[in-house]
Amino acid sequence: MNDPHSDTSEGGCGCSGKPAVALGTPSCCSAFLAAQTTLADRRGHQHVKGDACCGSGDTAAEVGDKAKDLVCGMTVDPATTRHHAEHGRHAYHFCSAGCRTKFIANPQAYLGDTEPPKPNVTPGAIWTCPMHPHIRQDGPGTCPICGMALEPEEPSLDDAPNPELVDFPRRLWVAGVLTIPLLVVSMLAEMLGVHVVSATASPWVQFALTAPIVLWAGSPFFVRGWQSIRTRHLNMFTLIAIGVGAGFLYSLVATVAPGIFPTAFRTHGGMVPVYYEAAGVVVGLVLVGQVLELRARAATGRAIRALMDLAPKTACRLRPDGSEEEVPLADVAVGDRLRVHPGEALPVDGVVVEGRSSVDESMLTGEPAPIPKETGAAVTGGTVNGTGSLVMEAYAVGSDTMLARIVRMVAEAQRSRAPIQALADRVSGWFVPLVLLISAVTFLVWMLVGPEPRLGHALLNAIAVLVIACPCALGLATPMSIMVATGRGAHAGVLVKSAEALQAFEKVETLVIDKTGTLTEGKPKLVAIEVVNGADERELLALAAAVEAQSEHPLAHAIVTGASAKGLQLGRVEGFASQTGLGVSATVNGRQVVIGNAAQMRRVGANPVPIEALADRRRREGAGVMLVAIDSTLAGLIAVADPVRPSARDAIAALRREGLRVVMLTGDNVTTADAVARAVGGLDDVRADLRPEDKARIVAELKAKGARVAMAGDGINDAPALAAADVGLAMGTGTDVAIESAGMTLTRGDLSAIVRARRLAHATMRNIRQNLFFSFLFNGIGVPIAAGVLYPVAGILLSPMIAGAAMALSSFTVVLNALRLNGVKL
Repeated sequence: MNDPHSDTSEGGCGCSGKPAVALGTPSCCSAFLAAQTTLADRRGHQHVKGDACCGSGDTAAEVGDKAKDLVCGMTVDPATTRHHAEHGRHAYHFCSAGCRTKFIANPQAYLGDTEPPKPNVTPGAIWTCPMHPHIRQDGPGTCPICGMALEPEEPSLDDAPNPELVDFPRRLWVAGVLTIPLLVVSMLAEMLGVHVVSATASPWVQFALTAPIVLWAGSPFFVRGWQSIRTRHLNMFTLIAIGVGAGFLYSLVATVAPGIFPTAFRTHGGMVPVYYEAAGVVVGLVLVGQVLELRARAATGRAIRALMDLAPKTACRLRPDGSEEEVPLADVAVGDRLRVHPGEALPVDGVVVEGRSSVDESMLTGEPAPIPKETGAAVTGGTVNGTGSLVMEAYAVGSDTMLARIVRMVAEAQRSRAPIQALADRVSGWFVPLVLLISAVTFLVWMLVGPEPRLGHALLNAIAVLVIACPCALGLATPMSIMVATGRGAHAGVLVKSAEALQAFEKVETLVIDKTGTLTEGKPKLVAIEVVNGADERELLALAAAVEAQSEHPLAHAIVTGASAKGLQLGRVEGFASQTGLGVSATVNGRQVVIGNAAQMRRVGANPVPIEALADRRRREGAGVMLVAIDSTLAGLIAVADPVRPSARDAIAALRREGLRVVMLTGDNVTTADAVARAVGGLDDVRADLRPEDKARIVAELKAKGARVAMAGDGINDAPALAAADVGLAMGTGTDVAIESAGMTLTRGDLSAIVRARRLAHATMRNIRQNLFFSFLFNGIGVPIAAGVLYPVAGILLSPMIAGAAMALSSFTVVLNALRLNGVKL
């Protein structure tokens, strides 16, 4: 095959005799060869005479009735090419898999300026504010109350990252880099008398360092502050905007026009003090809190995307003639017949119409044992097919599937305001107007009856009121306690995702606990071997383990592990077979070994009656029982169970001493649930045979009765209930979805960590209330003094410098108090 790229004449790959070069890439030939595509791709990559490989540099996707490959530049026929990709609600077509892969890896490198970044907007999608869920509108925008970027109400895998999560860390970096030299210049001179720059130049240097922090890094807070004033929904951003703005404007006036200030307000050197560092530090601290909040919301999004990832992107649809075609999941309709191969995830909800297999439904039940499926059995999208091939008929697709409903439940339960933020907003609702009123009254009184120069005294005292009311301590009160508490919790095996989890857990009255992986270890183990008819226990286990070593069943793994722990050698296996719904069989060292239920024993002529009483007793103890026949004679049984955690009993007792009502929910059967309940003791209620929506419904019912509910779990099936509860507690040994959906994670998988988390919540909220009290105490004393109430009787005025010192003292007190959490006994 001749290389079409070597020809630069008409009809070749060149333009004006120059080699074609893709936008930001090597030549299309190099890109193609580097991709190591198939022979069919190579043939499809040849150019047709008259097509241009690079055109005129135009990156538009369409060329006449054909499409342009944005990577290499050649034109392709959308109807015949097999390589497509979607980006920003546009379809793009490529000549080969290599070009498609390069485009998907970095779309903007090939789109350039031809398509500005746009939010991915699904037609008819509703967008809402994460801080004010009642704000809903069509399409993206900003919240009219707080100015935050709206987010899609219905999550999608195509959702673009929150633009604030990209923007705010950049602003934080700028603020942090500039704040360090700002503090060096201001604090060294103020506290130690060390002047890094001259006293005359210092205000201008501080202004140059602070202006980018306040005017650029802090600009979103001014926008939100103004938005809150305009809509009459005063909040924390109102306080931040007023406090930072007052400090910055005062300092700017003192820098530009120091002559308007009376002598009494100057330093010994005759300079008017400035407070740029206060404005800069406040902006930096608030940005830290915002970035942490944004990352927590992003983690919530990852949990939802992990749920959506359970469903495959395509399905194998059967045509009327019986042939198969691979179609996008969105193209599957109710009534379609779909082929599900072994090991594949089921694409949608439906019913089996052909074939037999076992399906791993742990995403729904949290239980490890696969469920046998045959004709007429219902199956759920997102569950995983076992070793058999199934044909299913779809009866629920798209947003009607069980998996889609779980995703919606998680998203709706997690879309709520942080209680601590709501508390701060309620406080600021009266605090901000009161401070503004006091400042205005102060200005008017000093203008009317104050000493000369009246304007100077009025302005300085009004600004002093605003400076001392700057919400630095109020802004630190919550995040400092949370920062220290999360560090303390991490050392105690408790990871806290958000402040709202701590506040909610302090008031929890009912604790709902999942069984598998929470009360139990989540790993089935061999617990008993019973023999009859003179069989040898070690021989029975060795033969059974040899057969089960050929199986993928989780309980089979427990048997093999148990045999290995006893040092048994496994024999040679021949003729392994799986009987769906019955068990397994094989020949081991010439002996016929059959494992399964009573029906399996009767099938091979082994009478199960002599061991049924022992089997029932083991089942009542919560074990899974497998009968074993050797050469058509009943030999005994093997019991496998998920052991209760050693710490569970003591932990439940400790939780009850904390005043908690403890309820166990499980997808397992009633017999196993009762056995576990007896083993741990102290449970107030036990519910079994539950699906994910049942768990979430029970949590909602408890909340509707007025109870504050915490949920502890470890599986995907627990995610809706974890999100619906006032606070979710995920075992660190659990799935990523459970961990991301929970407000706290118990990293050591230790149930007693719930007790430590409860004590941490009590200590943290007590500390936060103390911090808020201290910050308001300083304001309550400082604001009247700053307004000049002591001047008529004692001649005392509080200059902005003293106001700044008082503000710093309040912040210092808050920090010291928060650090006390490091010594809290958990």
